[in-house]
Amino acid sequence: MSLWTSLEPASATVDPGDSTTVRLRLRNTGDVVDEYRFETVGSLAPWTVVEPQSLRLYPGTTGTAELTFSPPRTPDATAGPHPYGVRITPTEHPEATSVPEGNLTVTPFTEVRAELVPPTVKGRFRGRPRLAVDNLGNTKLTASASGSDNGDQLSYDIHPSNVQVEPGRAAFVKMTLKPRQIIWFGSQEDRPYTLAVRRSGVAPLEVAGTYVQRSFLPRWLGAFLSALVALAIAFVMLWIAYKPEVRTDATEKVQEAGIATLPPAPSPTSEASKAPSADGAAPPAATETQQANEAGAGAGSDGSEKKETDTQERTAATAVQQLAAKDPSGPHICYRVYATGQGWSDAVCDGETAGTVGGGTPLKAVNIAVSGTNGTSSGAYVHDPASTNGEGHFPDPWANAADGVDNYVGSTKKDAPNMLGFTINVDGGKGAVCQSAYVHNDAWLALACDEPGTGYDFTYAGTHDNDSWTEAVRLTV
Repeated sequence: MSLWTSLEPASATVDPGDSTTVRLRLRNTGDVVDEYRFETVGSLAPWTVVEPQSLRLYPGTTGTAELTFSPPRTPDATAGPHPYGVRITPTEHPEATSVPEGNLTVTPFTEVRAELVPPTVKGRFRGRPRLAVDNLGNTKLTASASGSDNGDQLSYDIHPSNVQVEPGRAAFVKMTLKPRQIIWFGSQEDRPYTLAVRRSGVAPLEVAGTYVQRSFLPRWLGAFLSALVALAIAFVMLWIAYKPEVRTDATEKVQEAGIATLPPAPSPTSEASKAPSADGAAPPAATETQQANEAGAGAGSDGSEKKETDTQERTAATAVQQLAAKDPSGPHICYRVYATGQGWSDAVCDGETAGTVGGGTPLKAVNIAVSGTNGTSSGAYVHDPASTNGEGHFPDPWANAADGVDNYVGSTKKDAPNMLGFTINVDGGKGAVCQSAYVHNDAWLALACDEPGTGYDFTYAGTHDNDSWTEAVRLTV
């Protein structure tokens, strides 16, 4: 070996994002002039610069090179000792390569970022956001999460409550927010809350979120029930007002019938009058019915009742009840659509197509009914003429219906906006429902399902484009 080397200092320390310098001294102990090339080896090589990259030394002379270490302030520069080496290759004798070794210690630093996904959740009884904790430092992170809000209006179920995150990695914390009081009627209310990510020895990192609590029953339902009660009271009052007159008229007719049934005196024409007198109660009963019909208190003739029964429409609830009776083994979903200029379609079930495909006819409303799923909820997403972002909006709150009961979303009014799409879930988000929609000037969208238990407790069928619409749908449970 014709070379002597030394690293000064042999051990050094550097902060991520900063730099430090180590001096390499070498002496040519041979008897010929030689040139030495330098190359850093080890995990620190990408962050090391050697100046100069080569030295030419005469026999017995000494030269110096500087190694500058600049680890970045990223998780890649892990905290702790990092051994390294400098490969020195003589030009005249390449086989006599030398590798002096040193040690560089990278100091630890901590950087944490937390984010709520999504920052705003909506629900009547619960919300399920997720907290993403990113470790941007170069050491393992141990943290815990807790929630709080003004007025103690929410309860927090956090799992896991403690996490350990490696450098450069992220961990997700699942949460369930539950309001302590249910809003039965009225408008939805915003419940701001704060999640704190706590670490030992430092101030907690706080993340703000909002839980939008919806009322158990929508506002329009309260108005509808009030109107229904008022109509029922008015009907009862009218019935009471007309009832005495009907009773008096019937009594008089019965008395007349009794007089008409007295045995007639014998006469040559008595044989012709015996048939009505033998069944004398029938004519007064027929007269009573006729007078009741003329007064508007009757239920209609037999012919009108039969016509009404024959023309009764087949809704989604009718279809799902019939299907459940034939096949009670599993859950079912039936549905029909209201298309512009066509009215309600026939009810179809379990993945069949409702609507027109490629005809350009927009949907206005959807009628859905389920069996074996503990009910369904839906909300219509429609064209918004006042949109500024190119998307539609939800004009009404979600509509709910129990098993076997019709659920309607959208509007069948003449000037109702086109339906871009709709949301749907079953069993309050605990059951699975899948959908596919045919969008105007597009194609059938891929089959999509909700994910019970993950925070995504509904699925959306259709488009958000304010200039498009949905033409047909397929639903399965």
